[in-house]
Amino acid sequence: MTRTNPVRVLNVLGTTNLGGAESRVMELYRALDRNRVQFDFLVHTDQEGQYSGEIRRLGGRIYHVPRFRVYNILAYRRALCRFFGEHSEFAAVHGHMTSTASIYLPIAKRAGVPVTIAHARSAGVDQGIKGLATRVIRYPLKYRADYCFTCSAEAGEAVYGRQWVAGGHVWTIPNAIDAQRFAYDAAVRGEVRAELGLADHFVVGHVGRFGFMKNHGYLIDIFAELCRMRDDAVLVLIGKGELEEEIRAKVQRLGLADRVRFLGNCLDVERYYQAFDYFVFPSVFEGLPGSVVEAQASGLCCLVSDQVTKEVALTDLVTYRSITEPAANWAGEIMRNAKAALGREDMRAAIAARHFDVREQASKMEAFYISGKNPPGSVTGGV
Repeated sequence: MTRTNPVRVLNVLGTTNLGGAESRVMELYRALDRNRVQFDFLVHTDQEGQYSGEIRRLGGRIYHVPRFRVYNILAYRRALCRFFGEHSEFAAVHGHMTSTASIYLPIAKRAGVPVTIAHARSAGVDQGIKGLATRVIRYPLKYRADYCFTCSAEAGEAVYGRQWVAGGHVWTIPNAIDAQRFAYDAAVRGEVRAELGLADHFVVGHVGRFGFMKNHGYLIDIFAELCRMRDDAVLVLIGKGELEEEIRAKVQRLGLADRVRFLGNCLDVERYYQAFDYFVFPSVFEGLPGSVVEAQASGLCCLVSDQVTKEVALTDLVTYRSITEPAANWAGEIMRNAKAALGREDMRAAIAARHFDVREQASKMEAFYISGKNPPGSVTGGV
């Protein structure tokens, strides 16, 4: 029987801009039966994001609290107490922003929200004082959430601790995608390559925010070595972030400006995967990167940092290399596999077989949100 009043779940995020966690939440949101479960969003900014319009079209509401900056912790808590004092109607609060979840989840619980969820999506923190503060503030999180979710064992250990994971207190939830959306399409490939003027080029692609963890500097070093090996190489970078200008300056300094394309954030990112010939991802740390899952769904060969969880290798398209190696080694790996990489296959069945298709995930999450019991996925490291 169709529900007239769906249960409402509050997703807590930094923004509604394009990003790893945001993209995974939106994939799930689109696939849900919104007659049964409806999403709302609490974000730490007063700015509109790329997903804001779609969220409202799907029936979601967007609320705002101030960004947490450590020194404003009292004002931050007051804002959260005021918000949950006015909005305790949620069946669950799903906290994807674990840096402050140990603050906002207990406030939600005291306000009467039945289920609180922390969701670990990264296996590291930023450098310096900011990273140290994150570790300290989220240390008690595992005791303050009803359910501890993670996207990978590494992310679970980083956020909740190895013993908590080994004790079977953490649930691994696949970073599911719409595999149909990313399936290889030769016609779209031709269109996008023509639009970018890359019809006759060997296109290396990367999708990710310009931040420390994504290691764009090393990626540019790899590409510079590849350019010495072949004249038709072009690098396409999709994303925005605080280090973008630094990377642009490095590209200029190395004389690669005419061979590197900065496309910014793209809501239709699936089209650009079709245009790539190789996907390179040399991150310093990750949780379980959705972009590598998306690349595999598009049939792309992926060269990935060995600091990234092996759980992301859903297919034999993924090869790992150390980011301590000379960049020339990565370029050589690309060259050795370049010809084979041009043969693309439909990978939808392979992605679904590993439970990473969002349709399966949506059905399971609906049941969990409605009942508040029996999370989907598997116990991480449990016995």
